[in-house]
Amino acid sequence: MLRYQQQFDFFDSEAINQSIRYVNLADDTLAGNLDEVLRRIVSEVEAHSPSLVFVDSFRSVVLASQTQDNPNNNLPQFVQQLGMLMTTWQATTFLIGEYFTETDTNPIFTVADGLIWLRQSVQRNSMVRKMEIMKMRGQPTLPGLHTFRIATSGIKVFAPAVHNSVEAPLEFPIKRLKMGVPQLDEMLGGGLPRGYSLLVAGPSGSGKSILASTFLAEGARNGETGVIAVFEQRPNHSQNATLAGLIQSGQVGLVDSRAPDLSIDEIVQLLLSEISRLKATRVVIDSLSGFELALAPTFREDFRESLSRMVTALTSVGVSVLMTSELEDRYTDLRFSPYGTAFLTDAIIVQRYIEVQSRLLRIMAVVKVRASAHSDELRQYHIDENGLQIGEMLPEQEGLLGGRPTRQRLSKDDG
Repeated sequence: MLRYQQQFDFFDSEAINQSIRYVNLADDTLAGNLDEVLRRIVSEVEAHSPSLVFVDSFRSVVLASQTQDNPNNNLPQFVQQLGMLMTTWQATTFLIGEYFTETDTNPIFTVADGLIWLRQSVQRNSMVRKMEIMKMRGQPTLPGLHTFRIATSGIKVFAPAVHNSVEAPLEFPIKRLKMGVPQLDEMLGGGLPRGYSLLVAGPSGSGKSILASTFLAEGARNGETGVIAVFEQRPNHSQNATLAGLIQSGQVGLVDSRAPDLSIDEIVQLLLSEISRLKATRVVIDSLSGFELALAPTFREDFRESLSRMVTALTSVGVSVLMTSELEDRYTDLRFSPYGTAFLTDAIIVQRYIEVQSRLLRIMAVVKVRASAHSDELRQYHIDENGLQIGEMLPEQEGLLGGRPTRQRLSKDDG
């Protein structure tokens, strides 16, 4: 045990036999005499008056009592006496054991004040560890399975973020954030309302990541800090030089985990930690498509529900969130997200490709801005070394959303 514990950052060799004492009860346990095991535990506790007591592994005691032919191995009596002693020690006692099914019958489950269940599952190339608070006498617990990771610092638990159900009252007039593209601010009705979540949906190469970087850069120009979670290309590419500079200068925090067993709750905690550290007001997630692929397979089944929790957790701390989503250009319908999650966001910007005179052009539209007027125009835009440049509408073309617009026929009244 000592050899294993030395791998962790918290290990302190000077604490051994000083503030931490290891007592070997293997021989007494193997002898099957539970009375002697109990006597040894009591004598050690009385001799040192610890505030924390760990029995590892308690299941070894149980197995010994079941296999040894010894008259002094009454397990129910042993557990009852141990339970009574635990309450008089004024020490927090941990009984650690390996139980392979939740239906294992063991009297210690009844005696213990709390029961924490750890489990792990393997799918493809990921191993996911989860814990559940089955019981904690006298106090409420957060229900459900919570993922955790064993790191060099110990165990890190990623419980679902609990947000404040009391929302802050809206401020009037509504404060708006500039996007870094003046024409887009006009289309949004003056900018993105502060505290809103925005979904930017479009096909590959349509400029979603560039718009996200511009959003963070505009915040930095106005003295705001930001956070970006990257699940596709890393921000050290030449086209993301501006973003890389913001990260290097500390104006934007980066969440870029490549672990094969990611959960949404872990990403949310990483984001909230960076938001708190930088006092950030702008958050970018680029992209939801890459995010889903980065998750462990077991978490992809309820991706939509988890995404809802993530958006709620982030907006509840007052930040403005921009999320990008890869969208296949299907011209038979108008979709904004492959997950059916468009309703989760407060605003939506959609980008599309169109063909005009054998040239591939890009168009953009603001689909919704909740509780705010906005433009309904389809505007052409292009990308250059300065980012997104939004132009005018194409009034002479009709059927733009079909991908192959046709020139509008003029009537006699139009001259």
